[in-house]
Amino acid sequence: MPTPDKVAADARARLDDTIADLVRYLTFPSISCQPDNFADVRRLAEVIRDDLTKTGLENARLLELEGALPVVVADWLHAGPDAPTLLIYGHLDIQPVELENWHTDPHVAKIEDGRLYARGSADDMGGWISHMAAISSWLRVNGTLPCNVRVLIEGEEEIGSPNLERFMDTYPEAFDADVMVLTDCENPSVDVPGLTVSLRGLMEVELHCEALGADAHSGLWGGIIPDPALALCKVISRLVDEEGRLIPGRRPVTDKMRAAAAEVPLPDKTIRDGAHLLDGVDPLPEHGDPAGVWMWRQPAITILSTTLPAPGREKNAIRKSASAKLSVRLAPDQTADEMLSALRGAIFDRPAPAGVNLRLDVIDAHGGGWLYEPKGPAFAAADRAYVKSWGRPLVQVGIGGSIPFVALFGRRFGDLPLILNGVLDPLSTAHGPNESMHLGIFEKAIAANVYLLDELGKMGKAALAR
Repeated sequence: MPTPDKVAADARARLDDTIADLVRYLTFPSISCQPDNFADVRRLAEVIRDDLTKTGLENARLLELEGALPVVVADWLHAGPDAPTLLIYGHLDIQPVELENWHTDPHVAKIEDGRLYARGSADDMGGWISHMAAISSWLRVNGTLPCNVRVLIEGEEEIGSPNLERFMDTYPEAFDADVMVLTDCENPSVDVPGLTVSLRGLMEVELHCEALGADAHSGLWGGIIPDPALALCKVISRLVDEEGRLIPGRRPVTDKMRAAAAEVPLPDKTIRDGAHLLDGVDPLPEHGDPAGVWMWRQPAITILSTTLPAPGREKNAIRKSASAKLSVRLAPDQTADEMLSALRGAIFDRPAPAGVNLRLDVIDAHGGGWLYEPKGPAFAAADRAYVKSWGRPLVQVGIGGSIPFVALFGRRFGDLPLILNGVLDPLSTAHGPNESMHLGIFEKAIAANVYLLDELGKMGKAALAR
């Protein structure tokens, strides 16, 4: 049996042990957005550091910066100067939980129907652990790795990686690589592996409607003075079509975009199950563009909050003002300035409803989108690895969400092959209740990572530069 097959067989035989390691990590409530959990993030980072040493990696340590949660790094650099160096990125922090909607304890992993349920299981513990399992089996079976490897596990991804560029500037050697694998992405199904090539950007704006100096009695004045709350609703409705899709900033769709999206299996059932649509509620009509075009390549808008009165604060009055915070997903090739201009045009280039005063403020432009064209031998190597594990090559997919660290890696290391993979699938419910990872995907991802190390090592560093 060829060595890579022996390594893959070892990884399969040790799958239960790998899952046990994952389950142990998932007990840590490493929630990076909550100061009360900063100590949990640090404790988990220390455990991972020690476990990377046990795996056979070297120089395992915590990188520290003032005001930042730690980054765990380790390496194995004995494949020689002619072998490529692979950087594996993952993150150990997780999103908070709302207990009322979980059917299991979010910090106690439970396996049901072939899925492992726990916060962080798919986003992103399972992603980078699938690489650690591959590395561990290579070192156990062969004593060496086919290529040089660096591992970097961040502790702040779920808060937008605010300090990651500072780590890049302060510790450049930790990021020195010829190929990068960023493990935080989705597969379109349990049978089809995905290579992420686009992300939408994100900005937040606040729309204000004002008309009165003070609230007015609705009985005395209703019907003769403007109502800012109703005006707010009318202005927001101008921004979307009858189905609720954003109109300003919508991008032209090419045949190439349609063809690429059509290759990805996103049937109505996948959308219904993944988004938890109620019976009788259907996905929005596609109008000739595949679902992937609408989800990945077009902008979208969501109402985050309003100042409209909440239950328990009712009164028969016309409120003097009303406002709404709006989240806008940017198309991958769209800047925040472009979208802001489009929004302003839609809002201000026609009279305001009932003559109210309108104002649009930018709250935050969290991050630009990312659009990538995977070319070169590293991606051919990845395809060969996935054929051996999944039985088919990677399918290029987009992600409708915004992942700031990806845009950052693209800006800093865009001249390198960036392979975005992971263990998520449409039913993983990342960031939502009952997050889970499909164990079949996890097993195939481990094997794919075994073969990826081999394929990259066989090519050599010089070939990757062609």
